[in-house]
Amino acid sequence: MIMKKTILTFLVLLISISGFSQTKQSPYEWDWVRDGIWTGAGIGTSGLGLYFITEKDDITEAELNSIIADQDNINFLDRWAVGNHSENANSISDIPFAVSFASPLVLLFDDEANEHTGQIAGLYIESLATTASLYTMTAAFVNRSRPYVYDESGDTSLARRISNNGQRSFYSGHVAAAATATFFTAKVYSDFNPDSNGKFWVWAGAAAIPATVGYFRLEAGQHFLTDVLLGYGLGALTGYFVPELHKTKDKAIEVVPSAGMSATGDFYKGIGLQMTF
Repeated sequence: MIMKKTILTFLVLLISISGFSQTKQSPYEWDWVRDGIWTGAGIGTSGLGLYFITEKDDITEAELNSIIADQDNINFLDRWAVGNHSENANSISDIPFAVSFASPLVLLFDDEANEHTGQIAGLYIESLATTASLYTMTAAFVNRSRPYVYDESGDTSLARRISNNGQRSFYSGHVAAAATATFFTAKVYSDFNPDSNGKFWVWAGAAAIPATVGYFRLEAGQHFLTDVLLGYGLGALTGYFVPELHKTKDKAIEVVPSAGMSATGDFYKGIGLQMTF
């Protein structure tokens, strides 16, 4: 009896240091109800936005002439891009755009993160769904002529200039999606590897890839500078804050039940303090 009481008293004061021998814990928590609704709403809203986009009417030649006549009222940040048009730049922009979407795959090579691939994939889809819903609903209801609509050189066909697609300059969906993907990747890597010496380069790459997409979208005449900047900002914020909002609460010390058999063969029950770091 004395041995049992001694063991029980000791266990109450025991601090169990964990974290060195355990599998790396995810810094995030996933709730199937909350996140299922969030992701589903994002995907559903994106689909609705795409429907509204397809229902938009083309502009008339008279409306095109009115838009061109009003070009002097374009703000000074954007005016230089008026008339830009380059199919080559448009094609090149698809390369860093595709790279951005694939960027989370690098996490498969990270020993700290790859054991939580399913959770990370869920957060990634949720992030992209959020960005897609914001973009499609904006593009559906905001009309702004793309720079190539102002091209009067003859390089851009009239049919393309009056197409409803030409009224979706605001804002850049390509840049928003690219920034969401790369900033998401950098954020997740940093959260799993807070002491990594390579974080600077990860964040530098995350910033550079969507910036490259934005540059070529500008050269292609798809967007004005403010469209690119807004898309970049919204995408980066989404890529960063969706994982951040899923961070687990810090539980450095927990009270845990304990039971087992001592070295002398006595059974014991008790509670202990577990410190995780």
